[in-house]
Amino acid sequence: MKIAGTCVLITGASSGIGAATARALAARGASVVLVARSVERLTAVVTGIERTGAQAKAYAADLADAREVSRVARLIRDEHGVPDIVVNNAGAGRWLPIVDTSADELTAMVAVPFLAAFNVTRELLPGMRQRGTGHIVNVTSIGAFLVWPNAAGYIATRWAMRGFNEALRSELYGSRIGVSLVGFAQVSSSFWEHNPGSWERLPAAAHRLRTLTPDDAAVAIVEAIEKERRLVLRPRTIYLLRLLSTLFPRGTERSMWS
Repeated sequence: MKIAGTCVLITGASSGIGAATARALAARGASVVLVARSVERLTAVVTGIERTGAQAKAYAADLADAREVSRVARLIRDEHGVPDIVVNNAGAGRWLPIVDTSADELTAMVAVPFLAAFNVTRELLPGMRQRGTGHIVNVTSIGAFLVWPNAAGYIATRWAMRGFNEALRSELYGSRIGVSLVGFAQVSSSFWEHNPGSWERLPAAAHRLRTLTPDDAAVAIVEAIEKERRLVLRPRTIYLLRLLSTLFPRGTERSMWS
């Protein structure tokens, strides 16, 4: 899909992968619409993009709240029309054992990323269908394909994103609306600061994978859009790990447990 001249909505765009993706898409000629909770951080990202001569607009919203999603989606439709591309990137979630995961924390992890992606897509998909074109990117992690101990809530929500992505693709079969799932191993973002204890619970096998930068992740998301990929995983080693987990599940599980 050609990016130049499109309007792209990116959630979780105030920092990390979302901000890097906004900059990368703006550099390719897209008008970017950024959504996240932090007004201050969103403003900084928008200012940086506008300095390059590109177009960017920010909307502050708590995507964990379905009413907020409806409100901001209505504003975006009114002011920009239905976006050509939606990048569901907003995500949260701490790696904890089941017994240490409170009901409130689990609810928050389900709300973002899964419910946020579901609700954003539900609000904007009718307009895409009416127009007859579009592309939706759902961002998840290696946790949607592999499992490790002491991160049950986090992993479950990433599998939910994967299931949502596949179900969405099936509903859009035969249309001109593309659906991509993009998954990453560890990325050097503020996730680790905001979710204390997660880095310490990273399995040994994951430490052997290359740590990506937010810009690396943005390149993968751009590839998914431009080449209309069904699935993009980075680093590429994840493809092999995914295959090994299918062929040799016990051995792969042991490597993730150590």
